[in-house]
Amino acid sequence: MEQFTVPQFIDVEDKIFGPVTARQFVIMLVTALILFIIYKIADTTLFIFFLATLGGSSLILAFVKINGQSFHYFILNLIQTLRRPSRRIWYKMDSKDELEEMRKSGRVEVIEKVSEIPRLSYNRIRDLSLAVNTGGYYKPEE
Repeated sequence: MEQFTVPQFIDVEDKIFGPVTARQFVIMLVTALILFIIYKIADTTLFIFFLATLGGSSLILAFVKINGQSFHYFILNLIQTLRRPSRRIWYKMDSKDELEEMRKSGRVEVIEKVSEIPRLSYNRIRDLSLAVNTGGYYKPEE
């Protein structure tokens, strides 16, 4: 049977020189080119403003990691999370005729009165919490 070497550390990016990866180098190179063009076109105050904002944001984009992922992945995940609704609710709207037809066919039973939900006391909640936290070793007095 043939033996194969399994690649390890596949999530580590290749380094160009020192601790700088190819992605970080490209980000910094593009930022330096843009800042050079702004230096040639704009006056000193505008250049300093762009240096602070564009340079700072490129440093953050290139070198900051949040929860082990690159900053641009973090921003993309944040945008996707904010665009998606956090709660999914199904609103099924039936007309009165459809509800009456379902009731007559027996597919839906009509509940006349909702039974009252029993209230739990503080002691009962504490006992349940202890039973769950101890993995069932705690037996509340019944």
